[in-house]
Amino acid sequence: MPTTHPLITADQLPALRGAYIYLEPATEAHRELLRPLAKDERLWEFTRTLLIDDTYDTQFDDYYNIALATTVNEDGQAFVIRQTKDDRILGMTRVHNVVRKDKGCEIGHTWYIPSVWGQVHNKECKLLLLTHLFERLGFARVAFRVAHQNIRSQKAVEKIGGVKEGVLRKATIRNDGTWRNTVVFSIIDDEWPEKKISLRGLVANHQTVSL
Repeated sequence: MPTTHPLITADQLPALRGAYIYLEPATEAHRELLRPLAKDERLWEFTRTLLIDDTYDTQFDDYYNIALATTVNEDGQAFVIRQTKDDRILGMTRVHNVVRKDKGCEIGHTWYIPSVWGQVHNKECKLLLLTHLFERLGFARVAFRVAHQNIRSQKAVEKIGGVKEGVLRKATIRNDGTWRNTVVFSIIDDEWPEKKISLRGLVANHQTVSL
């Protein structure tokens, strides 16, 4: 299993390290570190990606295999999010659905342990990723897809500069059998310089601005 990907080369990894968090490519070695952290119903309240029942371990393995396959299939890159000051694992995120021809991709499958919700970590994570995608890799569009029930995450995407494009009705069936509508947001390269200034301000003022 490769530990780097053409989207994120080894020499570029320092650019994905901030004052509060840093991103490292997800590998097989992270599986058992992440398994207990993801076993929290609060993380999956709206997406139902994982159901916390007696099949959890099988579900998690399927979920993590797909995350790793993102790199192998050159569809993107899955990351583990760590806290800079102590290397503590805080969650995961992915760059995925990469369409090189159209210079587009998505950021998604992001989750954090609840103890850091509403703090600076997600803002800095998005600042690091978006800077890399727009300024180093030359993407023109980065999209975000959020479950329609998840108002908190929708507000978070709007806070970092995402522009709401619309709602995909009955877009997917969740693992518990219910329908999910998906709200689509995006940031494009023309907007990025201004949105970067705003996002950097949010990170700098994290003690007074919550996400």
